[in-house]
Amino acid sequence: MDQNNVEKLPSNPIEAQGLLIKAVYKKFGVEVLPIIKDVCRKQGKSLGLKVKKKLPNNNLTTVAKAFSKSFDQNFVKIISISDEKFQIHGTKCPFGLENTSRELCEAVMAIDHEYFREAVSDKIELKIFKTVAAGDPYCDIVYEIKR
Repeated sequence: MDQNNVEKLPSNPIEAQGLLIKAVYKKFGVEVLPIIKDVCRKQGKSLGLKVKKKLPNNNLTTVAKAFSKSFDQNFVKIISISDEKFQIHGTKCPFGLENTSRELCEAVMAIDHEYFREAVSDKIELKIFKTVAAGDPYCDIVYEIKR
């Protein structure tokens, strides 16, 4: 088989989900973003409820440490972690959203935002300062308890 004609396949379910999200976004544009965000929010809520049951407490530090076990340490670095703030930098999007759009990143990040809202507190605020989806060299993401 000719290696140049081999389709690049996703290496995990998150990459596969990212392929689907990008294909739907490419076909329907910004009009589909509310649907993507709603479905991602539901996924995050489900994951947050599950992790909340498994952890000894639901403070931001504990939940952030559990969350950080799921990402590739080669591409994501923890900048700070406390009961008030969790900040990470990432150089590769697990969904493969690099150079798509900031708005698509924000819709997909509803997964993580809702995950922390369910597992920690509905007072969690998500701030996306930089994103590789918008062409930035890295993502700069902060989860913070609103006061």
